Amino acid sequence: MRLHYAWACRRVQSAADEGAVRVSGRSSADIRGGLDHPVIDIDGHAIEYFPVLADYLRDEGVDPDSPQMSRLLPGSFGPYREWGRLSTAERATLRAARPPWWGAPARNTRDLATALFPRLLYERLDEFGIDVSVIYPSVGLIYLHLDEEQERRGACRALNRYNADAFAPFADRLVPVAAIPMHTPDEAIDGLHHAVNELGFKAVVLAGYVQRPVAAVAEQHSDLARWALWLDMYGIDSEYDYDPVWAKCRELGVSVAFHSGAMGWGSRLSISNYMYNHIGQLAEGQHSLCKSLFMGGVTRRFPELNFAFLEGGAAWAVSLFADIIGHWEKRNLIAMDALDPSNIDHELFGELLAKYAGQWRGTQLGRSPSRPKEDPRTIDEWKACEITSSGDIRDLFLPPFFFGCEADDPLNSMAFNTHVNPMGVRLQAMFGSDIAHWDVPDMAKVLEEAWEMVEHDLFTEADFGDFVFANPVRFYTRTNPAFFEGTVVQAAVNRFVAKV
Repeated sequence: MRLHYAWACRRVQSAADEGAVRVSGRSSADIRGGLDHPVIDIDGHAIEYFPVLADYLRDEGVDPDSPQMSRLLPGSFGPYREWGRLSTAERATLRAARPPWWGAPARNTRDLATALFPRLLYERLDEFGIDVSVIYPSVGLIYLHLDEEQERRGACRALNRYNADAFAPFADRLVPVAAIPMHTPDEAIDGLHHAVNELGFKAVVLAGYVQRPVAAVAEQHSDLARWALWLDMYGIDSEYDYDPVWAKCRELGVSVAFHSGAMGWGSRLSISNYMYNHIGQLAEGQHSLCKSLFMGGVTRRFPELNFAFLEGGAAWAVSLFADIIGHWEKRNLIAMDALDPSNIDHELFGELLAKYAGQWRGTQLGRSPSRPKEDPRTIDEWKACEITSSGDIRDLFLPPFFFGCEADDPLNSMAFNTHVNPMGVRLQAMFGSDIAHWDVPDMAKVLEEAWEMVEHDLFTEADFGDFVFANPVRFYTRTNPAFFEGTVVQAAVNRFVAKV
């Protein structure tokens, strides 16, 4: 949050000079009081209270003092080091990214305590203008990406048990999320079974990628394998068939959420500047993952399942949707016939060469001798999606995909811009508070910032209703109609679903 604040302030000031901006100055609680629908926060956070979590870790056979447990980035291209303790010179030698630092509230100590203690968060929800909040881990998100299997699986089980116990008394307004590692389908299915069937979770977050060693390097230079990794995103070119995981999610009635970014990838390896590494990293990671699932045909094979990509906003999703349409139109199986070298009219080319080639006359059109013929079975790169028209793209992309957006991002409006979006579509953007993290200096002002989209004419009130209520309801109830049973929004959700 606050990532676009300066831009928004300039826009507001410019419009204010023209007398066009309405700034109410109302509190989040006042804004909620003026709505005829609840506010559902799909991406709140809690900070793990480690003196208590440590006992859960030990119960699962995980050493809470293990160096891996204190890491601050989800993955690393290279042997893990305690990056938070490295000097800039040491990071330069290892080419290690500068990790997060000072990531939680401090001066606002009440917000810090709110992030740590579920009872205080529960008591403050009316102040925040939030009816129900779905709560994600903070440091616990790193556990999804731990390298060692026993430590990774044990840490996720411990985290889930801790959160199930911590939030149990507050189930009518706070919904914790279970962390599900994804290194193998079996690992994920086991985690889903434990979280949903044994601990009673209704919401889950799956690791957004897995780093795997390049096979040739691992075979020939095992000592260098940790430096040669590739990203497995489950849809395209995965090492495993993850369809059993999606089938298990469908069976258990849980919508799939992802909350991994792209810290430490490619150009996001500044040794000195965390901001450089952070800016855009969530959007980049979610863009890659969403594209992989779509082109891998996951939404074709599992049309009933929902997928949410959190905290990266909606602008990247609008761009991806438009790009997919544009690329398919130019390189679908029929269109590729226009690019097939076997269709060159060599007689016509010879005539044109003789007429226009000048000093190049006498040459012949050829092709690189090292270029093999394409396998006909691989030419249709959209085969898994079974696309026959751009309408198919719309139908495979829009219903299952949801996009978590922070409150102050003015580009959230792109999700609802039917004048610009291809086919006049509206993407399913959802309100996420991101409370507990460094980009929320005051938890009580988050809904105020979201409402400013209406005051600045970036949202209509109907858009806002979709953003904070209708789309969150669609995301959770499409897979589990009973998701909001027992919560304070149950009656409103039932009315909405019946009406729709």
